[in-house]
Amino acid sequence: MGAAAPGRRPPAALLAAAALVAVLAALPAVYLAVVVGGEPEAAAEAIWNSRSAELIVRSVGLAAAVTATGIAIAVPIAWLTTRTDMPGARAWATLATLPLVIPSYIGAYLFVSALGPRGALQDLLEPLGVDRLPSIYGFVGAWLVLTLFTYPVILLTVRAALHRLDPQLEEAARAMGRTPAQTFRTIVLPQLRPAIAAGGLLVALYVLSDFGAVSIMRFDSFTREIYITFTAGFDRTGAAALAVLLVAVTLGVLFLYTRARSRLHFHRSSPGTSRPVRPVPLGRWRWPAIAFCAAIVLIALVLPVGVLVYWAIEGLGDDAGLSGLALNAGHSLAAGGLTALVAALLAIVIAVLVVRYPGRLSRGLERVSYTGYALPGIVVALALVFFGIRVAPPLYQSFAMLVVALTAHFLPLAIGAIGAALLQISPRVEEAARGLGRGPLGVFRTITAPLALGGIAAGAALVFLHAVKELPATLILAPIGFETLATDIWRQTTTGFFEAGAVPALVLLLVAAPPLYLLTGRSSPA
Repeated sequence: MGAAAPGRRPPAALLAAAALVAVLAALPAVYLAVVVGGEPEAAAEAIWNSRSAELIVRSVGLAAAVTATGIAIAVPIAWLTTRTDMPGARAWATLATLPLVIPSYIGAYLFVSALGPRGALQDLLEPLGVDRLPSIYGFVGAWLVLTLFTYPVILLTVRAALHRLDPQLEEAARAMGRTPAQTFRTIVLPQLRPAIAAGGLLVALYVLSDFGAVSIMRFDSFTREIYITFTAGFDRTGAAALAVLLVAVTLGVLFLYTRARSRLHFHRSSPGTSRPVRPVPLGRWRWPAIAFCAAIVLIALVLPVGVLVYWAIEGLGDDAGLSGLALNAGHSLAAGGLTALVAALLAIVIAVLVVRYPGRLSRGLERVSYTGYALPGIVVALALVFFGIRVAPPLYQSFAMLVVALTAHFLPLAIGAIGAALLQISPRVEEAARGLGRGPLGVFRTITAPLALGGIAAGAALVFLHAVKELPATLILAPIGFETLATDIWRQTTTGFFEAGAVPALVLLLVAAPPLYLLTGRSSPA
């Protein structure tokens, strides 16, 4: 499809397709508008108060802290596992990505159980005279848990970007006497800014929409307040009004991102396929690098999985529902796989429009496409229930409706990764193909898509990993009798059977490990 040209009109077919995608993503926002529009005075009262201002500050502050820490963790791991001779780089990349599969509410409960004031660590230290550990609740606990289970989003996008970077500039810089650290800071890092920004945006939006971790960690954020308003006060209008305010915050974050991205275009000046990367020798820094990766994996993966394994062993003698695990795993794979495929195809439309035809209209459609990700899953699910009952009754409580909801909710994950990939592809390559007589679809199929394949795969993988662990939308929209691993975990843990819930949680990790291993092992250059 066409080369980047600010102000150039996009093809009508591309614009129409993008508009349809935006309509799908806007369904939750339309639902909120209908609810708020029915009682405008009550909605205004819920929005214009000091409590709302406090929620904005707390939620945005948490999102900023988690995003900054996630970048500090993900970027070094991505570089170490793609550009250096660190032993076991592919295994480290897979292990460092796996925490993304653990649902935030499960991760939060695991950390409370392990590190809380009355957790397992305190029991071990009690013979030494330690009666109580410092509280993990509040901002610190929410920041820790969300950072550990969201930094892999940035890791995936940055690794995909590193695979696409042509190493010629790095080799030239090292030939001129620059150290590996100087080369990374002056050559590699500037080229990674689009991917870092895209991954950071997804993390920030996820934090704004998260409910499980902030609730267990007792941190007052938008989503927790929305849930309390809706369930405790039965105030649908007040909850919808707060959700509208959350959408406004999201649009503000997206505005800052699009302004920054307009200055981020780092692609090779020459077309063609990049050469294989020559690994940077770590030398005496090899062991500190391994220690860094090992520490992150230990805290973010080994510790929570260890608790899960302990619970699973404790529950082996009980009826843990093992007979239905295979069926539930199949349901999770079906829902996650189809959602990933649909979301990737739709995200390509938005990403191509925004990157190759930048303008007010394309930016507006992109911002609308992001709104579903910033809303709690329960709001997205209720919006689809409203749509199904009022507009498409045959789709209500169908598998198709579930896929539509998951796609609308997680579409931005694919848009961010694919958009970052397109930013690194020189428009001159596409111009050359168009000059040889190929049409827009032919150029995309033979030139753009192969070069952006790493970003497309990363986006689809991110959607898959989030879809298989999504809980509220699946609980509300899944067909009768359709249970996934996520709903099985929820059913077991909410009834107090944490040992039984540990088994499907471990199976969920096993389901996600193979695609993650294949993804982190890719070396598709662009």
